[in-house]
Amino acid sequence: MTNDFLKNKKFIFDRWASSYDWLLPSVFYQAVHKRLLEYVDLPERANILDLGCGTGRLLERLANEFPYLRATGLDLSSKMLQVARLSNRHHPRLIFIEGKAEALPFGDGQFEAVFNSISFLHYQEPKLVLQELARVLSPGGRFYLVDITTKKEKEPQTLSISHQGIKFYSPQQREILGAAAGLSCLHHYYLLGPVLLTVFAKP
Repeated sequence: MTNDFLKNKKFIFDRWASSYDWLLPSVFYQAVHKRLLEYVDLPERANILDLGCGTGRLLERLANEFPYLRATGLDLSSKMLQVARLSNRHHPRLIFIEGKAEALPFGDGQFEAVFNSISFLHYQEPKLVLQELARVLSPGGRFYLVDITTKKEKEPQTLSISHQGIKFYSPQQREILGAAAGLSCLHHYYLLGPVLLTVFAKP
């Protein structure tokens, strides 16, 4: 993965940050998050990670639903994180830090759950991201992957947006990627149209 690729992604999301919660994606994410919460099962005092947290809306909803959880939001975009921090009503239970999914700045087994919503499609090295996720998950921990799926079974469906490529993975491809990182697939749930939740567990 090139540094130029990450810089381009960061630039795009930095530019979106100030208006992101007022654009169409916010309405879409609100609907997706509402459905996602129906399937979330967390220990009472869970420590969780939201990878690609953007402006922090999912963590805000999770913090409202689970009053004793502690959570970290990680994102590549400093501007997105700035918006998240300004609207953070649950500090210090929620914190937001800048970082890369491919090199998570956390210890082994630190989190009972990891969330990743409409973000996995951006990763150039999904195998590396999943290895890192598996590393920071505690035994028995859950990984909630929410993203647009595809019916193409043999390879991801790639959509080119200018020079930025995004990839959609079928349920079977998700299972294969998860298994390579040592994660077991528990269930698939369709949340909204082609948006699929896949729940993984770390043995």
